Order: sequence, then structure tokens, then C-alpha cells
Amino acid sequence: MQPHVGIATDHVITSFRNELYEGYKDGSDLDPVILGQFTLLEDVLEAIGFTIFPMVEHEADDGLGAAAHKAIKNSQVQQVIICTPDKDLGQCLTPDERIIQYDRRKQERITYETVIEKFGVSPESIPDYLGLVGDTADGFPGLKGWGAKSTSTLLAHYHHIEQIPNDHTEWELQVRSAEKLSQTLNDDYDLALLFKLIATIDYEAQTFETIDELKWEGPQDNFSGILEKIDAERLIEKATRLAQR
Repeated sequence: MQPHVGIATDHVITSFRNELYEGYKDGSDLDPVILGQFTLLEDVLEAIGFTIFPMVEHEADDGLGAAAHKAIKNSQVQQVIICTPDKDLGQCLTPDERIIQYDRRKQERITYETVIEKFGVSPESIPDYLGLVGDTADGFPGLKGWGAKSTSTLLAHYHHIEQIPNDHTEWELQVRSAEKLSQTLNDDYDLALLFKLIATIDYEAQTFETIDELKWEGPQDNFSGILEKIDAERLIEKATRLAQR
């Protein structure tokens, strides 16, 4: 079967999440040299023949998740592989492994079950998990005192923040410092839900219309010239060889 490839890019750094929370990552600490290469990257990817989804209102993670879930609605798609180990995208994985992740550096598959093994919660609970624990890479702290162990213990049972009883005496399992954790959650409940929303992949991000748009049929005519300009001649032969398979 001809390979189908879609690549989501952060065309700009900010997204709708910056309007939701002031402390959310805004790229202010990004090296200007790297920032200046974003458009060049998109040009190179298009020249090689890949379909890209440049995200403006959304982020690349939204594009990847939205494309994956749209793709598996097509009965001809056997499996979607999201090529990043980013924990945010763990929420997109399916029990039947029609959507998995792949860590190229470690050469490891990440599945629905391995997410549970690593975080102690199912993929559906990852936004809740991050909402409580926080994600420093994305710029939101979570709730004070809510660590990985207590969070995974509760979410493994209740699954979502909204289903955790307000009164800790009603919790159906024992958690260390339960009274303090419950008080913090009650006091900062709206903040926890905001962080959960920020951590949730938006499947409405615009990506592709039909699956055929993702079919990779090889590089475009101008790809050699573009790759030579960035001293990436070694990719010319590799891309050509892959296209001939």
C-alpha cells in the first residue's frame, strides 16, 4: 500500500491556549535562529512531497491528533502511527492499536497499554492527569501538592476530575494527604479544569479533507534545488530511493 504521510507544524508559536492562560508557552525563550527556520522547514517538507498542516490557531499536537482520528474513520486505514513520544498525544491512542505513537530515538512503539503502564491512567485520562500534575514544558503548573502518584491513583479509579467526589471522606480508596488534596482541588477546581482543557487535544483542528491527500508519491520537481540550498544533498538520494519502492 502506498504510504500516506501528514505532518503538522507550528506555523506560529502562540495558539488559542495563550488566550486561556497567561502563563502558557509563547516561544519567548526560543532561539531566534530556530524560529527563523520554521518557514524553511515547511518549504522543504512540501518539496519532498509531504502534505503539511501548518497550525496557526492550534498547535502541531492538535493537528497530529485531529488527523489521526480523522484518518481511522476511513475503513481502508489499517493503522495510524504518530511519530512523536509527546505525552500529550498519549490521549489519542486507541485500545485496538489503530492509533499508536512511535519514539524514533528509542525505536519504541507506544500503545494504549504502555500509556497505562507509564502513567497509571488510561489515555482518556491524560488531560485530567496533566491538569492536576501540570506540564512545565507547556507552562502550566497543575495544582499544588498533586503529584504523579496521588493523581494516578485517583484517576485510575475515577477517570476524570469531574468525577472525583468533593468530600475526601467519600473517596473509595486511600490516598496520602487526602484531606489536603481534596481541599486544594475544591479551592482550585476551576483552575484544574482550565489546565485540563489546555492539555486536551482539539480534534477539530483543520488538517485534510480526504485520505488521498496524504498519499506520498515522491518529491516534487524543485526538491533537489531546495535541499542543495540548505546543504542537505544526502537527502536527495534517500528521498528518491524511498519514492521508488
